[in-house]
Amino acid sequence: MSTHLDPCVLVLFGATGDLTRRKLTPALYALHCDGHLPAGFQVVAYGRRDKDDTSFRTDLLAHMQQFAPKAEMSKWDEFASQCFYVRGEFDVQNDYDVLAARLADLDEKAGRQRNRLMYLAIPPEQYESVVGNLGAAGLTKSEGTWTRVIIEKPFGYDLQTSRHLNDSLMTWLSEDQIYRIDHYLGKETVQNILVFRFANEIFEPLWNHKYIENVQITVAEQIGVEGRGNFFDQTGMTRDVLQNHALQILSLIAMEPPARLDANAIRDEKVKAIRSIRPVAHDEVPHMSVRGQYAGYRSEPGVDPHSSTETYAALKLHVDNWRWGGIPFYVRCAKSMPRRVTEVAVQFRAVPQVLFAKMNRSDVRPNMLVIRVQPDEGIHLEIGAKEPGPTMALRPVNLDFTYGSAFPNAPITDAYERLLLDAIRGDASLFARGDEVEAAWKLLTPILEAWEKHPADVMPYFTATWGPEKADSLLEHGAKWREP
Repeated sequence: MSTHLDPCVLVLFGATGDLTRRKLTPALYALHCDGHLPAGFQVVAYGRRDKDDTSFRTDLLAHMQQFAPKAEMSKWDEFASQCFYVRGEFDVQNDYDVLAARLADLDEKAGRQRNRLMYLAIPPEQYESVVGNLGAAGLTKSEGTWTRVIIEKPFGYDLQTSRHLNDSLMTWLSEDQIYRIDHYLGKETVQNILVFRFANEIFEPLWNHKYIENVQITVAEQIGVEGRGNFFDQTGMTRDVLQNHALQILSLIAMEPPARLDANAIRDEKVKAIRSIRPVAHDEVPHMSVRGQYAGYRSEPGVDPHSSTETYAALKLHVDNWRWGGIPFYVRCAKSMPRRVTEVAVQFRAVPQVLFAKMNRSDVRPNMLVIRVQPDEGIHLEIGAKEPGPTMALRPVNLDFTYGSAFPNAPITDAYERLLLDAIRGDASLFARGDEVEAAWKLLTPILEAWEKHPADVMPYFTATWGPEKADSLLEHGAKWREP
């Protein structure tokens, strides 16, 4: 077991939910098996279902068998013996006193008061109530130890609700106690963007409007709403994915070098990048955005048969600063695409046609740098090369880096493993700060408001296609969406 980490207890809200089953249980067990958790680490689940320690541990085992069937289970009994359950309602204050008593009892048995990491794997509308009840029970502050709270997305529904939620949390917590989690930031390739940009001098001089034509960010899912119709129809692709995943990636691509590799220095630059994005006025929204809805969406369970909720959202954005002035950033997020893929495509400017004027222009393609976040994580640089033969014929070839081949003995771990461990360490670099979330909502709320006034503008598209044809009109100077 790791001895350099502070001893702590993970208090898990939403212990019977989908996130716990699919992600948190396998991630925690993997960290336990690898010896990354602090000595004496325990999990205390708080839930509304009538369970006890034994039945909760049985459920955890079932989660592992279903969602991590290949996991080595030789250390399972050791891990499960440190998992406990407290039954309580989220909105009943007295139940939190029972939780506090159980935590105190476990601390007494451990011989010391331990730090607490609270994980709210619950619906967003319950964040405010749960944190308020934790605060009233004295569970958000302590002397000589730390308390941190992990909050899942979406953090608010728009700018107003985001500010209200943040203000209510700050009643009981300080900003450095709040860890707003976005699992995309835990992915190795997303983290590698900083290293790629700032540890390799070859690219940084080219990372500006003089050499780059445009940047495309694609977050595509192959599945539809998959039984989440009730949630998704109230949320939409913009709130569910674009506001967090896509803008987080954009900020890492567009940000300036941080002064230091610490949480606040990195997040300072990300906030500056998001705040530099040119606001989109209501009357500009039709020219700067396209939203779509896949065929059959309105027949999905839980979806309003007259819904105008977007399953496809594409934006043209401009980062108005010295580095990026005039360069369009195209962002699209969608469901029911031909394949599941998240990537950034940086298209460099075309070479002058003087040397190759007699050749087919389509043979002389601009260089393209592709950062693939998922799947097949890696970085690919497309360059032009002469095809073997007696004539001057060019064709594109790739210079490839893939994690699987470069690090065959270091498989990529699940993002939640890294993020849970960082929260225990107190490293908030990969978590969103309050002003960062507010800046993102400030940008997107006017767009969402304009869409609500024109529900008929949502464009239909067939499943397994790359979205509405109208999205092509967003791209400038003959550019085309890259098909991964």
